[in-house]
Amino acid sequence: MEGLHLTADLYDCACDAALMTDADRLAQLCSSLTVAAGLTEVAQRWHTFPDYQGQPGGVTGTLLLAESHLAVHTWPERRAVTLDVYVCNFTDDNSGKARDLIGGLQQTFQPGRAQRQQLQRGGEVTGSSETELVLEPLNEQSVFGFRFDRRLLSTRTAYQQLELLESRQLGRTLRLDGRFMTSEADEFFYHEALVHPAAVAHPSPERVLILGGGDGGAAEEVLKHPSVQHVTLVDLDPAVVEVARRELPAIHRGSLDDERVQVLCEDGDAFVRRTDELFDLVLLDLTDPETPAGPMYTSDFMQAVRRVLAPGGAVVLHLGAPFYERAQVRRLLATLKAAFRKVSPYGVHIPLYGAYWGLAVASDDLDPTLVSPPEVAARLHQRGVGDLQYYNAQVHGALFALPNFYRELA
Repeated sequence: MEGLHLTADLYDCACDAALMTDADRLAQLCSSLTVAAGLTEVAQRWHTFPDYQGQPGGVTGTLLLAESHLAVHTWPERRAVTLDVYVCNFTDDNSGKARDLIGGLQQTFQPGRAQRQQLQRGGEVTGSSETELVLEPLNEQSVFGFRFDRRLLSTRTAYQQLELLESRQLGRTLRLDGRFMTSEADEFFYHEALVHPAAVAHPSPERVLILGGGDGGAAEEVLKHPSVQHVTLVDLDPAVVEVARRELPAIHRGSLDDERVQVLCEDGDAFVRRTDELFDLVLLDLTDPETPAGPMYTSDFMQAVRRVLAPGGAVVLHLGAPFYERAQVRRLLATLKAAFRKVSPYGVHIPLYGAYWGLAVASDDLDPTLVSPPEVAARLHQRGVGDLQYYNAQVHGALFALPNFYRELA
């Protein structure tokens, strides 16, 4: 079963237009390139679609190979082609032949733009009868991913696509709109880094606002500080909160139903603009800037957040991956600096996000970089903050020790 699966999406093809509409010609081309690559044709089937809006219809076809298959689909009205080649490598390694075949087809269609994907298939499945490889882009050039043993839930909420997956390595894992949000196994990397640097630097945080954070992980960390009297958690999507309550107790640990926590399912932007409350900490535990949370990363919104900060208060947010999303990180840091007198960027590697991740504390008064390791240790001890898997007195300073490439973005 082991094999190589190649796909290619070709755009702005400059080949003879007839190649995209003539099934016989396309079949002959595929057969000749298959033989030239050293693969074995078994059978083939082709279909030409009717004319579309006065344009000739495209062609779809498949060659059955002794090694597996080749599939071709053309869109003449778009000058586009998709290619799909899979070869089995069980007895012989046919990978080179597959690459020659798809490369020959790509060269013939002469695309102005092309995107190719490669997937190694097969191999021994251990510990589960079925696994699913889930990939996520870091940017247009890079992807990462994980294998999951079970898909527990996949549903379209009123606001976004929600998935709940499970694996032996990560445990239960939440995804929103195709982006990993949190997992049982690694949530402490993100949630502890989001909460404790600012919370420890603050002399006595009492009122906290969390925008997003419907999984309850940030609230759980906030409640470890005994001075906290009230937490307002505002998440747009009630389905996220409902699924977290039911399926992710290992992450929220009951914080969503703690008497000090008020959960509101509404627009966080609107809440900030209408509230008269003041908060010692505002945590923006949001999805990425390109999602519906985008308006809460703007200069206008940062000014609105500044208005609801109590004296000595601070806002904390994640910025993205400094290496993979440099322009975004630079832009967000500039936005913060335009709104606040003190901006302290920091970073932590988050396994679920596949990268070293940037965050920042912004304030007119609070500077977490001025708190020494002995002071951090003393405050953690005095407050009885325990059950920490990542954050400690030495890590506090290390978080703010920026690599040069990240420092330049600031």
